[in-house]
Amino acid sequence: MTPNDGSAPNGAVEGIVLAGGRASRLDGIDKPRLRVGDGTLLDGVIRALRDAGCRRIVVAGPAAEETAGDDVEWVLEDPPFGGPVAGIAAALEHITSPEVFVLAGDLAAPAEVVARLREHAPSSSRPDAATGRTVSDDASAHEDGRCLSDPDGRVQWLAGVHRTIALRDALAALPNGGRDASLRQLLRGIRITTITASTEAVRDVDTWDDVETARRERAERRE
Repeated sequence: MTPNDGSAPNGAVEGIVLAGGRASRLDGIDKPRLRVGDGTLLDGVIRALRDAGCRRIVVAGPAAEETAGDDVEWVLEDPPFGGPVAGIAAALEHITSPEVFVLAGDLAAPAEVVARLREHAPSSSRPDAATGRTVSDDASAHEDGRCLSDPDGRVQWLAGVHRTIALRDALAALPNGGRDASLRQLLRGIRITTITASTEAVRDVDTWDDVETARRERAERRE
């Protein structure tokens, strides 16, 4: 896989955003549609993908009228709330680019995530499917995708960019079309290089304290 370092023309990559989960620690609220700063968390993810040159962005989750654009398509996983793999499966049917971003809809710092993914990996490493931590792997130069990891080596599966055909092949290899499968099960057969990012960059929004932190950081960026 050739890293998209910004030299590829617009349209060479598209994006999948997973926005269909339920937030039990946030009273069941729709996290991607929480307002932080001048928009929602989902708005921020979509904006980051647009800035990266994505010509099409497919959001797996209920459609939001306030998040519009000719480049945004909406799909629902089957069954509803069927998990991230079901969302990826539904969205992949609409992807035509050779590479695709796969991002969570509640990333607190999506611009930093996308920027880091577009850089060349600083070292050869891969996520161990059993532990979720990174291990050295010289063969990772021939990669199918990249995911960010935090400084402790925990892989952030929903902060990645992958070869579309590799994702489709991995999905086809799962039983029942990937229903009830985990992200680790989906991606364990894909050659992934991990890129270390800061804790702040890969943090998502899981609690009300996280919401307030995200709002404060967005406000600071505007000042």
